[in-house]
Amino acid sequence: MNVFRAISEEVLESLGTSGAGLSSKEAARRLAEYGPNAVERIRGKPLHKRAIETLTHLLALLLWFAAAIAFIGHLIEPNLGMATLGYAIVGVILVNGLFAFWQEFRAERTLAELAKLLPSQVKVVRGESVATVPGDELVPGDVILLGQGDMVPADCRLIEAFALRVSNATVTGEAMPIDRSAAPSDASDILRSTNALLAGTSVLAGDGVAVVFATGSHTEFGKIARLAQSGTEVRSPLLNEVASLSRVIAVLAFGLGLAFFAIGFEAGLSIWQASMFGIGTIVANVPEGLLPTITLTLAMGARRMARRKVLVRHLPAAETLGSVTVICTDKTGTLTENRMAIRELFLSRTLAPAYPADLKPEVNKADRRLCEVARWCQTVQRAKDGGWLGDPMEMALVEMAGRAGLASASVQLVSEIPFDADRKRMSTLHETVEGRAMYTKGAPETVIPLCTDLEANKGVAPLTRKLRQRLKEAEEAFAKKGLRVLALAYRRLEPEAPLPTSEVGLVFLGLVAFEDPPREGVAEAVRSARQAGIKIVIATGDHPDTTIAIGRQIGLVREEEMPQVVTGERLHDLSDSQLRTALDAPCPIFARLAADQKLRIVRALRAKGHVTAVTGHGVNDAPALKEADIGIAMGRTGSDVARAAADMVLVDDNFVSIVDGIEEGRAVFDNVRKFLTYVLTSNVAEFVPYLAFVLFGIPLPLTIIQILAVDLGTDLLPALALGAEKPHPDIMARPPRPRTERLLDHRLLLRAYGFLGLFEAAAGMTAYSFVLWQGGWAFGEPLAAHAALYLQATTACLVAIVLLQIVNVFLCRDERISLFAQTSLGNPLIFVGIAFEIGMILAVVYTQPGNALFGTAPLGWQAWLFVGPFAAAMLVSEEARKWIARSRSSRKPSEKG
Repeated sequence: MNVFRAISEEVLESLGTSGAGLSSKEAARRLAEYGPNAVERIRGKPLHKRAIETLTHLLALLLWFAAAIAFIGHLIEPNLGMATLGYAIVGVILVNGLFAFWQEFRAERTLAELAKLLPSQVKVVRGESVATVPGDELVPGDVILLGQGDMVPADCRLIEAFALRVSNATVTGEAMPIDRSAAPSDASDILRSTNALLAGTSVLAGDGVAVVFATGSHTEFGKIARLAQSGTEVRSPLLNEVASLSRVIAVLAFGLGLAFFAIGFEAGLSIWQASMFGIGTIVANVPEGLLPTITLTLAMGARRMARRKVLVRHLPAAETLGSVTVICTDKTGTLTENRMAIRELFLSRTLAPAYPADLKPEVNKADRRLCEVARWCQTVQRAKDGGWLGDPMEMALVEMAGRAGLASASVQLVSEIPFDADRKRMSTLHETVEGRAMYTKGAPETVIPLCTDLEANKGVAPLTRKLRQRLKEAEEAFAKKGLRVLALAYRRLEPEAPLPTSEVGLVFLGLVAFEDPPREGVAEAVRSARQAGIKIVIATGDHPDTTIAIGRQIGLVREEEMPQVVTGERLHDLSDSQLRTALDAPCPIFARLAADQKLRIVRALRAKGHVTAVTGHGVNDAPALKEADIGIAMGRTGSDVARAAADMVLVDDNFVSIVDGIEEGRAVFDNVRKFLTYVLTSNVAEFVPYLAFVLFGIPLPLTIIQILAVDLGTDLLPALALGAEKPHPDIMARPPRPRTERLLDHRLLLRAYGFLGLFEAAAGMTAYSFVLWQGGWAFGEPLAAHAALYLQATTACLVAIVLLQIVNVFLCRDERISLFAQTSLGNPLIFVGIAFEIGMILAVVYTQPGNALFGTAPLGWQAWLFVGPFAAAMLVSEEARKWIARSRSSRKPSEKG
């Protein structure tokens, strides 16, 4: 049986219950059969398996291998300091694994948040008496009582309703309050049925008695929860790039390590010496600080976003937002404020539209009468916080009356005819200082036919056919703007007269047009997003006309164009290819959507190659938020479910913050490229000494522990400083970066390995040779690993690399702009990093613990000065390269023309 098409008695009978409810014994039996009224949990991968996976990816396995060999080497030759190397590598693995595990663990919170939306206690009729039971003990057949402010605990069919209005926004996205009655409905599905109440929604006004027909995962709420859990976790573009980069580096490093192990063994080294040599090659080619630096850079980007009201829950999302090509946005609570506000009035005394701000305490008598009806013909109640509780439209009427000086009570309610979904109006009888009056408000099509007169500037005038046509035209004009309209009227009664049984002979006062107003700054945000090459798609559960009107107000839809609108019913009939074609429209609008349909739109956008950001606030948005490349939930008006499923939360619910976040996200990707260039440059200088050792048979110019001193010591803070660079001024004038753009491309490799790195390698090897030459060493002579001259020579190589890295940090701030055209004070962290780098290298060279740990020895001033010309040559050469790059770029437009 269709529960919403049958009459109440048939529904009760089909569920094996009655108006007296179930007995306690029967309720217990059904609870055992159907299970608790709770969201079913889909069993996922155990957390311990996820933790193991974060520690066993390709780059981690390579580092585990290097650490194991280091510890074995320490057991065989303790004096090489390999244990320190092993512990450092293990620390890198654990830090990166902990970060990755946290990203996996966050998904487990979504289900816990889902349960919070369902009420913990419910009033149930059990054996003809009312009892309060836990919400999770409800079963099909239970008869429940609901009133204003209650949350609906399960899917129910109304059997009695008294002026009942509900908000389905959390499930369907419908912004407007919805009338509900107990009469049978001929709707096509439960979401559009006028007698169904959905789990997770709220009662705005009135009272009702309903019978439960679905609980737990069988409710519409439960189905959405299941979608939210089963959605695909989308890996961020940056993490994909890092994974690809890790594979390249792992294969290169491991291959070179094996090759150099074989070369060393063939050159006469012992198997363990050759192993250490192979490990040194691996360590020299693996930027151990890369993943920690990326993690910290994302964290700093997230912190900057937080200052701009964007809370990042999933760190890679800080960069993903910068890659977005499409924003698929909800309307209610995202583009709008999710509240009803009066936009325009059509007053009887002027028969012309007016703004509600025009109403002041000294308003015209007719306007004041309209405000009296607005203030007293309503059912709102005072909330504990001093605000209003009830129907959002009625709250807007009360606020308007308050602005007109009617905040204090001056009338007494005598009786009322409550709102009814069939009559679409309500009336109240009041005792006023002028006598008794009946105030009426409702849909214009039900109120205006009952009016015989209208109140004008000079008393009451007949409501002629011509004037009625004028009112109809005004109503249609409001409807075209996507506004919801109420008509207000009144009737004077004799003293002590009872409330009439029907509202006839009314005096028309005016039309009130409501809207869910756009958020402040949204229009500017839309313009900025479009300038940045980002497409905006509206996907909402609200009415198409309302959505188009909002689109026009925020500049998303031009006044002269008619946007392509696809309703949920039409979308149901579209094939995937037709949906993709619809998404090619300049501003596609999808209205009256179900939760799974918004999810389908997101999947279609991803199939078209878009990096998609989805905004939302309700339970119905959770599956799409989770499926998207980046889900953005509202912080103030959003549900806990949406926030738990999202990657980031707008603290102020302001669409402007999304654009701010995109700017910061784009800066994150640029900054990762900057510090990647920086850290890869030193890899060349770290690898060449091993190459020279094999090819020329000289003592090893740089030890493994000294390589680690650079990668995880001196380089770390300057790299982080590059990760904290502010967005470039023109960053939002660029189109989104294409998916094909690699983090590690040929330009970056050529610049780091084939240009800047060669200067550092030359400086390091020359400084090493200079110290050996000064000490009288001749080519081919043996040199003990602990000899003072050898320690000084390797120290000179290390110092040369660090000093050129200090110059390099300034060169890497921008790929094309000259160092001398940049604002040095724009990033004070650069100088903090350099100070740390200088302090650390001095400690390594001139302190006893530093000498002991890193195998160094104090240097004379000559070795430091020797490096100066190399640093100058590196600076001048890079400035020349940037000048050439800028010149070529400036010539391109003219060449094309």
